[in-house]
Amino acid sequence: MHPNPVFRGGTKSDALAMARARSFGILSVNGKAGPLAAHIPFDLGQGEVFLHLARSNAIARADLPAPAVLIVSGPDAYVSPDWYGVVDQVPTWNYVAVHLRGVLERLPDAALRPHLERMSAHMEAQLTPKSAWLMDKMSDEAVARMMRMIAPFRMIIEGVDSTVKLNQNKTDTQRAGAAAGIADRPIGMEASRIAAMMRAAE
Repeated sequence: MHPNPVFRGGTKSDALAMARARSFGILSVNGKAGPLAAHIPFDLGQGEVFLHLARSNAIARADLPAPAVLIVSGPDAYVSPDWYGVVDQVPTWNYVAVHLRGVLERLPDAALRPHLERMSAHMEAQLTPKSAWLMDKMSDEAVARMMRMIAPFRMIIEGVDSTVKLNQNKTDTQRAGAAAGIADRPIGMEASRIAAMMRAAE
C-alpha cells in the first residue's frame, strides 16, 4: 500500500466492494524457501474469503493455517509529468489496489462445491441476459474429476488496506491535465477508467 495518507482515504466498505467486484487476485503466503503466490478467483463473504487451489499448487501443500495476503488490483495508468503543465514533476503510476490480510486455512472437501456454485453464480449474474451456467450442466464424471483436482480454502480477514492513487496531491488543473493525457494516450490496464476516476475526484 502507498504510504502517503492522501491516497488511502477510501473506506473499508469501498475496498471490499472493489475486491468483490473483481473477484480475482494474487494470494501469497510464506513458504519454506520463500514467498509463494498464486493467481486465484475467489468468493468474498462476510469477514472471510473462500477460494480453491489446484491440489498440486505449492500453497495448497504449505504448512497451514498460515498468515496470508490477497492482493486485488484495480485499474492503473502511467502518468507523464508533461501532462501536469508545470515543471519539475516526475513520472508516476496511478492505480487502485486492495490488500486483504488474514489467516489461510484448508477447508473440508465438502465445502468445495458450495464455494464453486457461489462463485460461478456471482460471475454469471453479470452476464445477463445470458442464461446462467450451472454445475448441473456437467456430467457426474466430469464434476468428480474436477473435484479431485482442486481443494477448498478460506482466509479469515484480519485487515483491509487500500490505495486509490489519483493525483490527489496535485492541483485540480494539474490533475485534469493528467486525466486528459491518460485518456488520449492510455498506458496501463483500464487506463480510461483511471482517467474518469481522476475527473470525478476534481
